[in-house]
Amino acid sequence: MLGESINNSFQRKSTELDLGENQDTEFCRVATIDIGTNSTHLLIAKVEPKLNTFSIELAEKSTTRLGERDPDTGELTSIAMNRAFSTLQRFKDLSESYKVESLIIAATSAVREAVNGGIFISEIKKKIGLDVELISGAEEARLIYLGVLSGMQFGNKPHLVLDIGGGSTELILADSSEARALTSTKIGAVRLQREFIKKDPISSQTELFLRSFIRGSMESAIDKVSKRIEIGEEPVLVATSGTAMAIGTLIANKENQVQTKLQGYKITKNNLDSILSQLIKMTPSERSELSSLSERRSEIIVPGALILQTIMSMVNVNEIVLSERALREGLVVDWMCRNNYLKDQLSFQGSIRERTVIHQSRRFGVNSKRSKRVSEFALDFYDNTKGFLHNDKGEGRDLLWAAAKLHACGKHINISSYHKHSWYLIKHGELLGYSQAEHLMVAAIARYHRKSLPKKRHESWQLLIDESHKRLVSDMSLLLRLSCALDRRPEPLISKIVIEANNKKVNIELIPNDLGQNLDLEKWSLNKAILQVKKIKDVDINIL
Repeated sequence: MLGESINNSFQRKSTELDLGENQDTEFCRVATIDIGTNSTHLLIAKVEPKLNTFSIELAEKSTTRLGERDPDTGELTSIAMNRAFSTLQRFKDLSESYKVESLIIAATSAVREAVNGGIFISEIKKKIGLDVELISGAEEARLIYLGVLSGMQFGNKPHLVLDIGGGSTELILADSSEARALTSTKIGAVRLQREFIKKDPISSQTELFLRSFIRGSMESAIDKVSKRIEIGEEPVLVATSGTAMAIGTLIANKENQVQTKLQGYKITKNNLDSILSQLIKMTPSERSELSSLSERRSEIIVPGALILQTIMSMVNVNEIVLSERALREGLVVDWMCRNNYLKDQLSFQGSIRERTVIHQSRRFGVNSKRSKRVSEFALDFYDNTKGFLHNDKGEGRDLLWAAAKLHACGKHINISSYHKHSWYLIKHGELLGYSQAEHLMVAAIARYHRKSLPKKRHESWQLLIDESHKRLVSDMSLLLRLSCALDRRPEPLISKIVIEANNKKVNIELIPNDLGQNLDLEKWSLNKAILQVKKIKDVDINIL
């Protein structure tokens, strides 16, 4: 049972939930949309807080083929985008008819890699009124893990979760309490079909090339997960998404097995080898005549199956367990955690943002004591200057904290212009639990904590497509600028700051650790920062 699997897998200490405003509500609905390389999926889930579970009320798919980008420019084509617009409008209407409490939309590799991916997301907002989160490969892997975990008991065994998409393949090593390794590789069924298969059925030479290419592409990911498998452990290989489901259905039909659900269905390597040897000799039209394959799936099933087969060989397993749950269900679980529908969140999930920020901070040798001071100052400014230096509704606080913890990581590269290096490292690092937009905002806040204010020509500013994101970055970076101005010495002299804001005036009092300590350096530095703030904010700021 789903409720049982969630309770067991999540290792909850209590089944009692703190429902808050939802205490008298028996259930609510949430919808998720996955904008993928080949298809766009809608899922509507019924969340039952008192049971700590959710059930799926509706699942729909539309083949939008965003991965068929312009070969010359790498842009999403207008035809593909229009297909997506039409699908998203229909999915929005469906979601509204179900009276969902929240609609979460995630875009993956096709949009991530497209030159005009940001423009596409902006057009969705303009045309349909929907906000889309562009998630990183690592974040996609984390959400897939959550989705699989919600419907499968891991027990005490580690699991290798494999998700073969249209444009990327995610491989995750995890157990019931944490994800040990999250990887995302730029190979997928659509990508291989588009770039390498010019003639179908493929020749033996093309087959050998594809196997070699897949193996080479996956080596780094396989190496990463292998290093985290402990001696004596034998991970269970779990496969999700379209390719695995299609192969499972074909094998079940071949063996005259009636499979209405493929959750937990097992595929042996021998069965996979057998079905692939047949598919690889057929034309797409011949494959499409098979009852379980759509026209589009028949075009991409061979490269997808080759990925599956090659990875099975590389990790040396002879059996795959299928999971019908993946990214879309993971978005539901993530939403439940964020909204306190799961009181005792997964041990890693509840602190995923904090953990990943601290990990990056340690990775780049950031002075933890100083970053802690700066982050505390930053949150003091945030909490005491609302309506004066910012009008954020809450989102910015967490982003400000992350930027404060990581603002000095650029010193790992070079002390000169380190704020620019910080932006680069944060932008290209893994910040799990953050959307792509949030990730870019954290990087930009850190970028503008010193030196120049944001300028239109800056790449860090241009990447912030939404105007509301630019306003948030501008405001939070000013708060971080003020906070960093107080951190001028290796050992602190300031014990705390007292901030009073009223009548367009902000008063700041610096309290020293010991009476009589000279804080002239900190006051001088703070005054310089205040001058920059006043270029943007019409507020009288005074140091008492």
